[in-house]
Amino acid sequence: MHRNFLILGAAAAIVISGGRAVFAEEKIETVEVLSPVYTVDRIYKSMNGPVSTQEILPSSGQKSELVWIRGYKAVMVGEDGQTAMPQEFMCHSNLDLNWQKHREKFSANNMSSSRLFTLSQGQFDIHFPDGFGIPVFSDEPLALTTQVLNLNDPTGVHKVRHKVSLEILRDSDAEKPVKPLFGTAAYGLQLVEGDTPYFGVEKPDKEHHGTGCLVGQSASNNFYEDPFGRHFTGHWVVKPGREENRTLATKLMKLPYDTTIHYIAVHLHPFAESIELRDLTENKTLFKSKATNFREKIGLEHVEAFSSEEGIPVFKDHEYELVSVYNNTTKENQDSMAVMYLYLLDKTFTKPDSGGA
Repeated sequence: MHRNFLILGAAAAIVISGGRAVFAEEKIETVEVLSPVYTVDRIYKSMNGPVSTQEILPSSGQKSELVWIRGYKAVMVGEDGQTAMPQEFMCHSNLDLNWQKHREKFSANNMSSSRLFTLSQGQFDIHFPDGFGIPVFSDEPLALTTQVLNLNDPTGVHKVRHKVSLEILRDSDAEKPVKPLFGTAAYGLQLVEGDTPYFGVEKPDKEHHGTGCLVGQSASNNFYEDPFGRHFTGHWVVKPGREENRTLATKLMKLPYDTTIHYIAVHLHPFAESIELRDLTENKTLFKSKATNFREKIGLEHVEAFSSEEGIPVFKDHEYELVSVYNNTTKENQDSMAVMYLYLLDKTFTKPDSGGA
């Protein structure tokens, strides 16, 4: 049996098919979406390449029903939608909720932003542990944003596109209750304007809040402003050499209560060495992801993710720090980001009525 995966809008040509298979005793529906075709014919730095956003629905059917997102994958392919292309052409693939419509369907939700997933160089798929998923309704509009990157080939002409896959489990097909996840994130930041490099803390104490982030230079026009008028950037310049940046991430994570982390996806840029989430209160590392760069060209070959049914305990009243390490081996400035997307157990989830009423 096949189910269609609906894309709204005329901007993208699509190839759509939904096959049903059994993975870990679950009836998983795998659906695929193709982005528009992008022409890569010059150097494109991070977040400067061709980009598009298309609206999709997570599943098809005549009725609105609860479904669980179990995984997300994005790879680069050719114009035909099948031929494998170098992953180095991927800048990122983002999937976002329509926040207002989502809140209408779920009376309470702990997600701190509309972002569901980000995939980029080094991590091209996310698969939650068995029995876990993110709840959405089958008729909720989702925004898929894809962008390309080219750091190595200034003269070639390449026709590429993103091939994106979602793994969906319909609640009616679940053989046992699915454990709900909600998403938040820990961001690396650098201070660009203000007195102290601690996001969201009026009077920081190094013993409890760590050393704070570096004072740096933004690589874009996107800034975060904390309640005390300080301006930070999450996309900063790394000068030649090695850099370690420590960001107080507690306010950014917005933990609503004590819970457990069951999946961590990582977003880094080329020249990254590692990213680490630390519990400052207990003075210990919760997870450290190591990055592998290509040897003969610029780009990330692999970054480590975290997945666990048992999970990592985190606590609302603890302080957390994100540590990123970059080693810019060139003679030019490079851009960087450092993000851990955290997927945590939603302890307050209540299954809504069919249709999200």
